[in-house]
Amino acid sequence: MQVTGHMDIDRQAEGGVDREALAELSAALPGDVVVTGADAVEKYRHDWSRDPSAGTPVAVVRAENAEHVQAAVRWAASHRVPVVPRGAGSGLSGGSSAVDGGIVLSLERMTAVEIDPLCQVAVVEPGAFNKDVKAAAAKEGLWYPPDPSSFEICSIGGNVATNAGGLCCVKYGVTTDYVLGLDVVLADGTLITLGGKRIKDVAGLSLLKLFVGSEGTLGVVTRAILRLVPAQGARSTMVATFPTVTAAAEAVVAIRTTMRPCLLELMDQATVNAVEDFKPMGLDRSVGALLIGQSDAPGEVRSGEITAMQAACEAAGAGECFVTDDADEGEMFVQARRISFNALEARGSLLLEDVGAPIPLLPELLARIVAISTEHDVEIPTVAHAGDGNTHPLIVYDAQDPESERRARAAFLEVMSAAIALGGTITGEHGVGRAKAVSLPDQLGPDVMALTRKIKDALDPDGILNPGAILS
Repeated sequence: MQVTGHMDIDRQAEGGVDREALAELSAALPGDVVVTGADAVEKYRHDWSRDPSAGTPVAVVRAENAEHVQAAVRWAASHRVPVVPRGAGSGLSGGSSAVDGGIVLSLERMTAVEIDPLCQVAVVEPGAFNKDVKAAAAKEGLWYPPDPSSFEICSIGGNVATNAGGLCCVKYGVTTDYVLGLDVVLADGTLITLGGKRIKDVAGLSLLKLFVGSEGTLGVVTRAILRLVPAQGARSTMVATFPTVTAAAEAVVAIRTTMRPCLLELMDQATVNAVEDFKPMGLDRSVGALLIGQSDAPGEVRSGEITAMQAACEAAGAGECFVTDDADEGEMFVQARRISFNALEARGSLLLEDVGAPIPLLPELLARIVAISTEHDVEIPTVAHAGDGNTHPLIVYDAQDPESERRARAAFLEVMSAAIALGGTITGEHGVGRAKAVSLPDQLGPDVMALTRKIKDALDPDGILNPGAILS
């Protein structure tokens, strides 16, 4: 049984928050909205990154509407208490790691999804899963394209907070390309509405885009208006095998020079073997890399794109190219790519990267990751949204072995440095969070960091919103 704040108040006096203050919070949000029991609080401390620096909050607020969010933020502002907004907890960069003495503001109970088929938008609360928006849109013959690999378990609020991407983004773009409007609670509890159901709107500063990708450091999203598009057409799939990751990456560069497939994903040998160990799917364990490409172009154009992709792969040294128009058969390969995180997590503890580089430099980025793996004697299986130049090097280590963890964390920093050196980024879609904040100044430089801090200070002068995320 979960323990409510009312029942636990007498024992709480931590992190500078006294019993009277917690009683005030519970009174403002009655029922089981506020919880403070140790067991209840524990499950809100970490996201999927398992950030070891995560603190212990004094309370968790499980908001059920925007008014609850406002009440919680106003209480936090009046008592100078940190607020960590949280969606489904599926983040990969420590962006929703709890802070000692703060509160976790969970949006998991805010799950409403409303489809407006005439305006072709979804009006969505932040706790709704990505998959639920897709399903509701599909009933109206519409589609919400952004599709993180975790789309079945990740929330729209978290997607907006990190500007999440996914497998289809090479052609259809990322979350920000579909956000038409937001309701946001600011650091003083004010609720503002930005944008709306309008497709074109350039009135005033582009404040809407400022909050997308801000990771809860500037405000808390309580509603999003998402653009929908007509349902995706039939897809054809090409799967090519390569002797090396570099050869596969060179094929990607060639493909992206002349076309934009709707999906272009890469798995290296270690990932292929991990997937086969986790859920046997008949993948060839001996290949150096696997490249999965799809086209959803209409009619004969689709066949032409697949043929062109196949030719580019063969020119880059592909050992085998398999093509299918069967949707289920193609989805089997995509599913192998989607479960790679789960498969690799079964091999040990993970440090999760999502570094990216300009597409022509993808082969060099992947080569540098291989070199870092060798130099630090750590396993770094890599999957990639290759068509975007966005890679996911997943550093595997033994959390019970301090030396193994030391080497892994050194490699983690070096991978980010390698991406920056190539004119790339430390995060393409997972967000900076707390895990990558130390490397952000190296990418942005002092002037942009100073401007970032000015914006943060202007909107959150007391620094209560998700402290430690993005800005360390």
